[in-house]
Amino acid sequence: MVSRTLAPPLPSPASTATTPLVALPLTDRRNRVMWLNNDRVFYAGLLGAMSVRTMGGWLVYVSLGAPIRIAVGDAALGVLSADPVWQSTDLAVVPPYTPHRVVCDERLICSITVEPETVDDALLPDFMRLHAGAVPGDWPDAAQTVQRVRAAHTWLRTHGRDIDLQTTSFDECFFGQRLAPRPLDPRIAGVLEEIRNDPSRTTTAQDCAMAVGLSFSRFLHLFKDEVGTPFRSLRTWKRARSLLHHVTREANLVHVALDTGYPDSTHFSHSIRHVYGLKPSELFAGSRQLTVLGDSPAARAAQQAERWC
Repeated sequence: MVSRTLAPPLPSPASTATTPLVALPLTDRRNRVMWLNNDRVFYAGLLGAMSVRTMGGWLVYVSLGAPIRIAVGDAALGVLSADPVWQSTDLAVVPPYTPHRVVCDERLICSITVEPETVDDALLPDFMRLHAGAVPGDWPDAAQTVQRVRAAHTWLRTHGRDIDLQTTSFDECFFGQRLAPRPLDPRIAGVLEEIRNDPSRTTTAQDCAMAVGLSFSRFLHLFKDEVGTPFRSLRTWKRARSLLHHVTREANLVHVALDTGYPDSTHFSHSIRHVYGLKPSELFAGSRQLTVLGDSPAARAAQQAERWC
């Protein structure tokens, strides 16, 4: 982690769990902050009246006040029952590509997204690896994890503009440890980096197969074996995820759709609602008072697009 001059130090895992920080009422708009790079997203903001959502990352939900209620569907079938089982909790985990719904009596909710290609699933913290849905309050470290994330939110809200936060320091701050990286075939790693840096590109699987010297079928099999999800699903997720860099733009949504690589507004609206459980207009309306932090090639591309509007 490279700090700017006189930047406040990153809180250690111990300090985020034990050091008193000045909190604001949850109704205060200064609580609304999002930090993201290619590997992680931290979001503390409005929940909205979301329907079923299916996101491509590991999701960790943490209540900032009243408990959250979560219903988790079947990842293999890609559906959530019309009459699901709801669980109440302060801490919940949703594996990648698992349909779910979240509601809360508070308007504000906190979530962390971990990109699955960046971590070794077998070495994730136990509370993530062993749960899909609510994490019991008496689970070892559950209460400490909630306290750590809440404290880190307060710290990020206060000091986020003054530091250059990186993935490893983010993990130490929010998880109390560095998350072990996923070993990847170098050919697949190179393809992933291209997609992650510019999700709006219309590069096909055939293009990627040719670029790494593999047959089309061999590339698709290797990609899924290495990453854990099909090429098309990952590309769809990365494109939808890149919208987060644009949510504070004052721009026509048709322009945003084109800037993020969608061929038309219909495709854009359907994809975003499937991923986030919200219409694009609802997502943008709920982000008007959101402070967005973090740096990545995708973030810089969004900034360039905004300058051209």
